[in-house]
Amino acid sequence: MSGAAPRYRQLADDIAGLIRSGALRPGDRLPSVRQTQASRGCSAATVFQAYHLLESRGLVRAAERSGYFVAPAAPPPPAPRERAPQPVAVSEMVFQLLGTGPHEIHAPLGSAFPSPTLFPLDALRRALTAGSRRTSPAELTQQLPGGHSALRRLIALRYLRLGMSIPPDEIVLTDGALEGLNLSLQLLTRPGDTVLIESPGFYAALQALERLGLRAVQVPADPAEGADLDAMAAAIARHAPRACWLMTSFSNPTGSLMPPEKKRALVALLERHGIPLIEDDVYAELPHEGGPPLPAKAYSTRGEVLHAGSFAKTLAPGYRVGWVAAGRYAPALLRAKLSQSLSGSWPAQAAIAHYLEGGDYDRHLRALRRALAEQQRALRTAVLQHFPPGTRVTRPLGGYFVWVELPPGHDSLALHRAALAEGISLAPGPLFSAGGDFRACLRLNGGQPWTPALVRAVTRLGELIRSQSA
Repeated sequence: MSGAAPRYRQLADDIAGLIRSGALRPGDRLPSVRQTQASRGCSAATVFQAYHLLESRGLVRAAERSGYFVAPAAPPPPAPRERAPQPVAVSEMVFQLLGTGPHEIHAPLGSAFPSPTLFPLDALRRALTAGSRRTSPAELTQQLPGGHSALRRLIALRYLRLGMSIPPDEIVLTDGALEGLNLSLQLLTRPGDTVLIESPGFYAALQALERLGLRAVQVPADPAEGADLDAMAAAIARHAPRACWLMTSFSNPTGSLMPPEKKRALVALLERHGIPLIEDDVYAELPHEGGPPLPAKAYSTRGEVLHAGSFAKTLAPGYRVGWVAAGRYAPALLRAKLSQSLSGSWPAQAAIAHYLEGGDYDRHLRALRRALAEQQRALRTAVLQHFPPGTRVTRPLGGYFVWVELPPGHDSLALHRAALAEGISLAPGPLFSAGGDFRACLRLNGGQPWTPALVRAVTRLGELIRSQSA
C-alpha cells in the first residue's frame, strides 16, 4: 500500500504490539482517551477509532464508565484455508431463513432495512406529486433509456462533492442497486467463470452468482477493514477470476470500512490483472461521524470500477431507485438495462429528483446518521450485556448492522428457529457464506428505534443462547 497509515491505525498497531509482547497483559487498563490524546498529540476521535479497531480485533474490551481493558488471551484464529472455486447454492436457504412464515415479528432484528419511521415519507409523497406534475409527455419516452436526466445530474453533483468527476452519461439508473449489481455481474461474466467475493459477504451477491452459474472464490474479510488483499492476490494468481464484487464501506453483514489506502491498493491490484470491480456502496452515505468515505472508484484510472449506489437505505426504500456509475462499461450496461427492463419507474425517479432539488436531503441524512449511530450503539451495548461471556460484537463506524460472534459451540441456525417462534427475527451467519460457514455468528439490525420491546428481545436472545449450552 502506498503512503503512511492513518494515525489511528498507527496507534492501534503500537498498542497491539505491546499486547503481543506482554508489556500489556490481559486485564490491564489502557490509558484513558484524554491521557492518550496528551501523550500522542492527537484528537479524541483518533484515539476512539484506534480503540474501536483493537476491540474489533478482539484485543481489548470496553467496560462502561471504566474505560478499555486488554481482553483475555484467546487462541489465535486458524489461518484462512485456501478454497477452490465452488458453485453456489444458497437461494433456498435465503428464502427459508428470511421468510417468517406464520410468525408475527415484533422485533425485526433480522431485517435488512432501517425503520421506515426514519424516512421523510410525507415530503416524498409531496415530491411524487410535484415531480409528476412537472414531467412533460415527451420526457416519459425520450429519457427512458438512461433514466431521469435531472436525477442523473444530481447524482453526478454528489460525486463532485466527494472530489470525483463522474459525467451524468456514465450513470445508469436502475430498479434499486440490486438490479444494477446483477446486470453488472451478468455483463462481465459467462457461466462457469469465477468471481471474487468477501467472506462473510452479502447473501444477494451469492444468489446472483448462483443464478448466473458462476463459481465463488471467497476472500476472508476482517470485520473492521474488509477483504484481505494478500489472500485476494493469492486467489487471483491461482484462479484467474473474471470479476470482483465487494462492499468497501460499512459492509453487510459486518459493517467493515476499508481504509482509503487499502481501497487504493485494492484498485491497483485488480487493475494490474484486468479484473473489473463491482463496488456495492449502498451504505456509504451512513457514516456515524463526518461525511461519506471515498469509494474505491475514486482511485481508478482505467474505468474498471462499476460503482453502485441507491436511495433505498437512505431516503426511499420502497421507490426502488438505484444507479451504477459504470465507467467504461456504461454503454454496455445501458444496453443490458434496455434489454432486460427498458427503464425504471419514471415517477419514482422524478420524485427523488424533486426532493433532492429542494435541499433537504443533507439535513435528513444528518438526522438519520445520528439516529442510526445511537440505535446501533444501544443494540451493541445490550448484546454485550445479555449474551454469554466471550461474545464478540463489531463496532462499525457507519451503517446499522452489527456482526455477533458467539462463543464456540453455539448454533445461530437453531437460535434463529427458536427466536422466530417468539416473534424475533435475526440473520444467521451461514447466510453470508457460499459454504455455510459462520455457524456461531449472526447479523443483527440496529436500524430500528431502540424501544423496551427490543431490549426484551435482546434479553430473550441471550437466554436462548445460554440454553443451548445448558
